Amino acid sequence: MKRIQTPLTEKIIKTLKSGDEVLLSGIIYTARDAAHKRLISNLKKLPFEIKGSVIYYTGPTPAKPGQVIGSCGPTSSYRMDKYTSELLKQGLKATIGKGKRSKEVIDAMKKYKGIYFAATGGIGALLSKCVKKAEIIAFSDLGCEAIYKLEVENMPLIVINDIKGNDLYENI
Repeated sequence: MKRIQTPLTEKIIKTLKSGDEVLLSGIIYTARDAAHKRLISNLKKLPFEIKGSVIYYTGPTPAKPGQVIGSCGPTSSYRMDKYTSELLKQGLKATIGKGKRSKEVIDAMKKYKGIYFAATGGIGALLSKCVKKAEIIAFSDLGCEAIYKLEVENMPLIVINDIKGNDLYENI
């Protein structure tokens, strides 16, 4: 199990291989379909520093009293594929979701040195325990699809696609 910290650098990214299990700590951002449309339409004025960042494809549920955040499990990544290549070009280093990525996104990860992590689906309540702080930073009108800034600690993930284009789903 590798422990890694955001922001992700090329040095860190180069050490990760398809199939590696990691514990991710640091700042990550949430974004789903509606937020991605807005991000792409205004690349010059993104609501967070994209270089070295990680986007988690999730729409958190509201926090119950005493909790930082509600359940925050991964959503299907393919729905963001039409936006991902451009965000990688802008400096995004990793995405977190579930399911396969398109050939176009895998090629963009190779070109721009990015990776794709999978989070286990169906355990959103458990993953929420990794979140130490959460705040909406953009598009609050989108409700659960707003962009959140999350501080996570030891979030368990698996590298699916690495910078060489290896694909764990194809290799198992």
